[in-house]
Amino acid sequence: MASFIIEGGHQLHGEITPQGAKNEALEVITAVLLTDEPVTIKNIPDILDVNNLINLLRKMGVQVTPQGNHEWTFQADKLDINYLGSQEFVQCCSTLRGSILMLGPLLGRFHKACVAKPGGDKIGRRRLDTHFLGIQELGAKFSYNNQLGVYEIDAQELNGKYILLDEASVTGTANIIMTAVLAKGITTIYNAACEPYIQQLCRMLNSMGAKITGISSNLLTIEGVEKLHGTEHTILPDMIEVGSFIGLAAMTGSDITIKNVSYENLGIIPNMFSRLGISIERCGDDIHIPAHQHYEVQSFMDGSTMAIADAPWPGLTPDLLSIILVVATQANGTVLIHQKMFESRLFFVDKLIDMGAQIILCDPHRAVVVGHNHKFKLRGARMSSPDIRAGIALLIAAMSAEGVSTISNIEQIDRGYEDIEKRLTNLGASIKRIP
Repeated sequence: MASFIIEGGHQLHGEITPQGAKNEALEVITAVLLTDEPVTIKNIPDILDVNNLINLLRKMGVQVTPQGNHEWTFQADKLDINYLGSQEFVQCCSTLRGSILMLGPLLGRFHKACVAKPGGDKIGRRRLDTHFLGIQELGAKFSYNNQLGVYEIDAQELNGKYILLDEASVTGTANIIMTAVLAKGITTIYNAACEPYIQQLCRMLNSMGAKITGISSNLLTIEGVEKLHGTEHTILPDMIEVGSFIGLAAMTGSDITIKNVSYENLGIIPNMFSRLGISIERCGDDIHIPAHQHYEVQSFMDGSTMAIADAPWPGLTPDLLSIILVVATQANGTVLIHQKMFESRLFFVDKLIDMGAQIILCDPHRAVVVGHNHKFKLRGARMSSPDIRAGIALLIAAMSAEGVSTISNIEQIDRGYEDIEKRLTNLGASIKRIP
C-alpha cells in the first residue's frame, strides 16, 4: 500500500479546478453499452475507479480510443457476451462498485446480464434490492449461479411499467432508466433519484434517441425506443471535490479560488458550509474562499444546536459529511453530524480524536463535534484511509495539523481524486507519496 507523508500547518493560495464528476462518469460510461455506435465522453476524471471500469469494458470487447485531454470514444459493436460469465469478469466486478451499473445497459440491449457482488467502500450495507426489484418489474428474471457466485439475469421481453422505488437510490435509478429506454411501452419511475448525475445521464440518453421526461424531478417517464445512436457528452465538475476544496480552505486558513464549478449544480452544498460560518464568494462560475482566522457555527432560528444531515437530492449528499465533520473540528461552536445512509461511515472519527479533535460518537450514525475555534491545532498522526471520502477528510485534517502525519492505504483516495497530491502541492501543500 502507498502512503502520504503530510507536513501540516501550510497555508495554501491560488486556483484549483475540480475534476470531472466520478459518480456521473461511472453512469455515462456504462451507458455506451446501449448502442453499437461511437460515443464520445469529455471531462472523464483520471482516477482509479473510472480507469478500472474502462479497462473492464475493454475486456468485454468495447473499442476504447483515448482522444486526449480527458476525452475518450467508446464503441460497443463487438461485445464478447460470453466473457460476462467468466471467472475473470467476476473477479473484476468484486473490486469495482461501479460494475453494478452495467446491469441495466446489458439487459436493455441484449436481454441478458450477469451480476457479481460489486466492490467499493466499506461504509456499511449497500444493498442492491432497489436495482433488482425495479428491473424485475420490467420483466427480468434472476437466478443464482452457485459455482460462480453471481446472479444471472434474463428477459425474453422487457415491458414498461409503473415503478415505485423503495428508496431514491442513485445507482438503482440509473440502472432502471438504462433498462427501460429500450423496453416496450412506457415506464414511470416514482421516487426516482434526481441528483445532477441522474439528470446528466438522462440528457445523454435523450441525445442518443431516448425519450425521457421529468428530468430533475423524482417522477421520470420513459417511452421505450427500438434503438439508440451515438452522441457526445461532457461530464460535470465533481461537486464532491468542490466541497472538499471549500473545507480544505477553511481548515487551513487559506485563500483559494475554485474554478468552473458549475454553481447551479451544487445545490445546497455552499449553504451547508455557510452554516459552519465559512464565507463563500461566488464569482461567475467560480468560488472564492477567503482566508479564515475563525468561522462560527450558526444555530437554528430557535437557538438550538446546529445539526447537519444527509438526505436525497436536493438535500446534502452523504459523500460530503466526512469533510463537513472534519471542518467542524476547527469551528467556533458545536454541531451534530447525522449520517443517515451508511452505518459505518463515521467510524473514522477515532483517528480524529487521536489527533486531538473533540468528538463524541453517539452511535454509528451520529457524532457531536465541539469545535476548537482554531485556538489549538490538531496533532499529526499515523492513519489509514478506510474509504474515499474519509481518506480525503483525513488528508484535510493532516494538512491543518501541527507536525507530520502519515496516511496509508491511499489507494482509497486515488479511487476518487485525480493526482490530488500534485494539485494541492501546487497550492503550497507539503504532501509526499511513498510507494
